[in-house]
Amino acid sequence: MSPEYAMQGQFSEKSDVFSFGVLLLEIVSGRRNTSFYNNQYALSLLGYAWKLWNEGNIWSLVDNVILEFESDSKNEKKIRRCIHVGLLCVQENAKDRPTISTVVSILNSEISNLDTPKQPAFTQTPQITHDVENKVSLNDVTLTSFDGR
Repeated sequence: MSPEYAMQGQFSEKSDVFSFGVLLLEIVSGRRNTSFYNNQYALSLLGYAWKLWNEGNIWSLVDNVILEFESDSKNEKKIRRCIHVGLLCVQENAKDRPTISTVVSILNSEISNLDTPKQPAFTQTPQITHDVENKVSLNDVTLTSFDGR
């Protein structure tokens, strides 16, 4: 779900582009976006892909099954392009994302100049500043329990 839809209920073509980017990264990695729950390294697949992109270690994202069958340099370029496009599609600001027609042109190699992706949405791990293990109220008035759905 795109951040503008999740936070403000605004839906547009760029929301679909965001979803397509998530799907593209899921296919390349062989992992679901939600498979990173309670992961110490990233909040989501997007955070993990962004971390590897910044480290220059993007091949760690690619599913081993793909690596086994797609080992020639021509296919490696296609895989790298898919990751690059996926990251362009999941940028936090909708105005920074390409349109779906631009995405199709990029994937068809009609566009070779690709922008550098900006940080994707949902990549920051939330910071909890108090001790949740005690589950003691900070003001002795309320008790909050942190449980997943």
